[in-house]
Amino acid sequence: MKYGIEAKKYVVVNYRHLTLIQAISLAALGFAIYQSYFLSLSVYIGIGVLVVLTALYAIPVLPHTKNLRSLGGLKIFVVALVWAGSTVVLPVLAADVSISWDVQMETVQRFLLVLILLVPFEIRDLAYDSPELHTLPQRFGVKGTKIIAACAIAPFFLLTLLKDAAHPAELWVNAVLCLLLGVLILSTRISRNRYFASFWVEAVPILWWALLFLSES
Repeated sequence: MKYGIEAKKYVVVNYRHLTLIQAISLAALGFAIYQSYFLSLSVYIGIGVLVVLTALYAIPVLPHTKNLRSLGGLKIFVVALVWAGSTVVLPVLAADVSISWDVQMETVQRFLLVLILLVPFEIRDLAYDSPELHTLPQRFGVKGTKIIAACAIAPFFLLTLLKDAAHPAELWVNAVLCLLLGVLILSTRISRNRYFASFWVEAVPILWWALLFLSES
C-alpha cells in the first residue's frame, strides 16, 4: 500500500526493490488464498472491514480529498486501528472466542501502542511529508506530538489493571515496555540516525514478545 498509492505503480515499477516488494506481495497473496479456505464467516467479515479501511487509506473517498491518508492527522489513527484489528480482533475471531472485556481492553492497548510507536516515524518524516498530509508533527510541532505520545503511555499501562484476568507477569512486562517507550519518545528528533526508527523502534514489539515469552517460561 505504501508503494502503490498510484494505481500504475502496482503494475509498472521503476526500481528493483519495488519489483521485489511486488514478488513478496504476490507470494503472500498466494498463501492468503490458501489459508482463506480455513477461515470462518466472522473472520471474513473482520477482514472485509480492515480491507476497506486499508483501501480507503489510499483511494479517494471525499470531494477535494485524495484519500484518508490526506485527511488532516487521520493517517496515524487509521494505521493504528488496522494494526489493532489485525493483531487482536482477527486472531480472536479465528479462535472462535467471544469479544470479551479483556479482548476489548487489549484492542485499545494495541491501538495506543501502535500510535505511540508511529510517532518517531512521523517526526522522522517531517522533512519529507507533503504539507497536504497535515501529520501530527505538522499540526502540533515536534514537542506537541511527543507530548501526545507520552500522554498515551499511561493509559496503555492502566488498561492492564482493568482486565479481569491479567497475568501478574503482564504487569511488570508492560511497565518495562512503558519505560522503554518513554525513553524512545524523549529521544526522538528529526535529525536522529536513520536506524533509530527503522531498527530500534521497529524492534520494540519483538522485545515485548521476548519479555512475555520469558516471563511465562
